[in-house]
Amino acid sequence: MILRSLLPSPDDLASATGWRVEPRGVCQGDVCVPLRPRTDGLVDVAALAAALGAAIVEEPEAGVWALGPGSGGRALLSANAPELALPDLAGTAFHLSSLLGAKVLLVAWASW
Repeated sequence: MILRSLLPSPDDLASATGWRVEPRGVCQGDVCVPLRPRTDGLVDVAALAAALGAAIVEEPEAGVWALGPGSGGRALLSANAPELALPDLAGTAFHLSSLLGAKVLLVAWASW
C-alpha cells in the first residue's frame, strides 16, 4: 500500500490502503485497530503500523512510503533476504545475491 504521507487524512488513508476511520477505530473488513485520528484530524500511519505489526518502507527520492501487511505476530528480524538460487530460462543458476546493492522487487506466486 503506497502512501504519499505518514500523516494522511482519513479519506486519503482509505483510498490508498482500504483502512477506514470509524468510531471504533481504524478498520479494514472485520479487523479494527483502536486508533483515533490526531487532534488535527490526520491519521498517524506509524502508530497504525505498530499496532498491526506491519513494516513501513520509505523511498525518499520518490517521496512515498509503503505500508506492509500485518505480520500476525511474526516479523522479519532484518531486511536482508536469504540467499536464493533458482534456474533461469537457460537452466543456469541465478543467485539473488548477484543483485546486492540494487533495489529488488521479488514477486512470488503459487498455484495452490
